Amino acid sequence: MKEFIKELKWRGMLHDVIPGTEEHLSKNKTVGYIGFDPTSDSLHIGSLVPIFILKHFQNAGHTPIVLLGGATGMIGDPSGKSDERNLLDKKILKHNEKKLKLQFEKFLDFKSSISNKALLVNNYDWMSKFSIIDFSRDIGKHITVNYMMGKESVKKRISKDTTQGMSFTEFTYQLIQGYDFLHLYKEMNCTLQMGGSDQWGNITTGTELIRRKENKKAFAMTCPLIKKSDGSKFGKSEGGNIWLDKNKTSVYKFYQYWLNITDEDAVNYIKVFTFLSKDEVEGLILEHNNDKSRRLLQNKIAEIVTVMVHGENDLKNAIKASKVLFGKSSKEDLESLDENTFNEIFEGVPSSTISLEKLSNEIEIENLLASHTNFLESISEARRSLKENSISVNKNKISETYKVSKTDLINNKYVLLQRGRKNYYLVIFN
Repeated sequence: MKEFIKELKWRGMLHDVIPGTEEHLSKNKTVGYIGFDPTSDSLHIGSLVPIFILKHFQNAGHTPIVLLGGATGMIGDPSGKSDERNLLDKKILKHNEKKLKLQFEKFLDFKSSISNKALLVNNYDWMSKFSIIDFSRDIGKHITVNYMMGKESVKKRISKDTTQGMSFTEFTYQLIQGYDFLHLYKEMNCTLQMGGSDQWGNITTGTELIRRKENKKAFAMTCPLIKKSDGSKFGKSEGGNIWLDKNKTSVYKFYQYWLNITDEDAVNYIKVFTFLSKDEVEGLILEHNNDKSRRLLQNKIAEIVTVMVHGENDLKNAIKASKVLFGKSSKEDLESLDENTFNEIFEGVPSSTISLEKLSNEIEIENLLASHTNFLESISEARRSLKENSISVNKNKISETYKVSKTDLINNKYVLLQRGRKNYYLVIFN
């Protein structure tokens, strides 16, 4: 059994921990859980941090529980948020639960053949059975309003102007999350709750409830919120979240996100987002620092995470798509891409739409470069570029006598023009 806390420490994945937690874990095969927000039908890469923690927990011989907040998802967690959020109905939450389970299964072992198989539970299953009278009598009386008001997530919202403030619904969130811990403690002998550092207030409400109601000690730990080196939020791009569902974020964009991280971030992320050993990580960092132009760490992280989330075949396609833009490739490589990936690669590339009828007869390349499109400013510039051997059609170098025909169409629609290494132009035939 690996030492769980020690493993998290060297990876930079430990923030707060209740005293005695490390000793408890070293002496006991422990059941521990992390709660996940089911308000979307896909996790995003920010969710990978708690998932990796659960996997390290399972690798250390302990039993991980994934708790989906079906009930709390209908309320909204105020932690780290400045506004009330929209509430979801049961039908949407049930759909989301099914989709999320498939994503968790890519990382955690839910098989019955091992003694510490992962478990997935939904707090709606027990919270929905509570009446407001029962909850107030059996749970509410054990945690004072003074205690709840002392939490940072509450203080921030209460201090806002009274028109915004905080609803009673969100105020009770920490009590409901606290009851989750109590329920799992009693029903599944769960003695540890984990989560992000912004959850410390909610998590310790659970340990306090167990102490007051059961007169027992429970444990808690959090990991730091992962940020980029420039202080911006990890897992965001210009288009929003980087999702694990390829229908929300293509595998190509997912792969590119990791390839484009900074050197400083790569040194941290190789520890957080892989299961490589300390020796392997230190070796890679040393090799990376000797020649940063190779971007060894970025390539390694992109490869490992993409395989874990999407599989080997999707990684190969993402690498192939990347080579289309940044390396040597051919028309066959372009044709092997599905249309969505093709469009994403060349999103933002200048383009023109031309009638397909114009290809009834072949088009001389100089006319396509200058007359039919505005890729090059004039026929003379087109001829000069062709003489310099700097023009490619569909990644293949062509001569001054080349004529574009229907055989050049990619996906029966596109012709990719290129001048030099980085200047692209897309001709769309409709």
